[in-house]
Amino acid sequence: MTVLVTGGAGYIGSHTVWDLVDAGETVIVVDDLSTGFRWAIAPEAELVSGDIGDQEFISAIIAQRGVDEIIHFAGSVVVPESVSDPLGYYLNNTVKSRALIEAALKGGVTRFVFSSTAAVYGMTGDEPVKEDAPLNPVSPYGRSKLMTEMMLSDCAAAHDFSFAALRYFNVAGSDPKGRTGQATRGATHLIKVAAEAALGKRPGVEVFGTDYPTPDGTGVRDFIHVSDLARAHLAALAYLREGGNSLIANCGYGHGFSVLQVLEAIERVGGTKLNVSNGPRRPGDPASVIADPALIRSSFDWVAEYDDLDFIVRTALSWEESLDRRNAIA
Repeated sequence: MTVLVTGGAGYIGSHTVWDLVDAGETVIVVDDLSTGFRWAIAPEAELVSGDIGDQEFISAIIAQRGVDEIIHFAGSVVVPESVSDPLGYYLNNTVKSRALIEAALKGGVTRFVFSSTAAVYGMTGDEPVKEDAPLNPVSPYGRSKLMTEMMLSDCAAAHDFSFAALRYFNVAGSDPKGRTGQATRGATHLIKVAAEAALGKRPGVEVFGTDYPTPDGTGVRDFIHVSDLARAHLAALAYLREGGNSLIANCGYGHGFSVLQVLEAIERVGGTKLNVSNGPRRPGDPASVIADPALIRSSFDWVAEYDDLDFIVRTALSWEESLDRRNAIA
């Protein structure tokens, strides 16, 4: 079987491509390299540079490469940016996803794994959120992803087509083998930002909001290691191959850490003191978002291996150090 991975040169996509290759899969990566990196892709995978919104281009790849399945990562992912550029997010995340899905249906692709987000829930409260919770995204990013989930559900009802949409919580860390990691310039993910600050790549870390209704006043998130998340995509693909019904599942560990707890872990593991400043809340940021992962654990052959904040931080710091060496060689 041939798996087409969109956005496979990006952070989560590249980890999944490495895992697919390790599993002996034939992998075609489509990425326009606007935010991804050619070096992040496993050399055994074929990279075809292009736009997922170009139906003619995608249809040709599906036909010529004999694509059976698609894992769809490509899109824009920064919540505050989506608030300032909503139409850009609806184009990249919704309009282009629609084009991709149509090309898949016309090309006979029957299995589709989609990179969704916990942002579809909006303000969730303190308790772990289940998949049947009310969907009330507070940002264009969350709404753009929810629209794609809805399109997939409608297509599955109308065609011989099944999908798994994985709602990510907060993804962090890097490949324990050091093969790939997050390298996006100007990244906004907390652990990435704090790791850069710990290594002197940023002057410090700004905490956005210290007046949330949480134990220490800062936002609480469910941080999942990127390698556990990558394996969830392979587990979703295996589930669909075995005839599993379409489903939407949370990807998280079921417990959270506050921003201050994460910064303490960076200082503890990195052995350095961070320069921390406090700022106002960012638009679209809920106080607490924690997954209820019961569905993915019961539906897929998936068990978390790296549910440890210090390990997540250690791999993030290790990756930042390896980027320094990579840049020095380049």
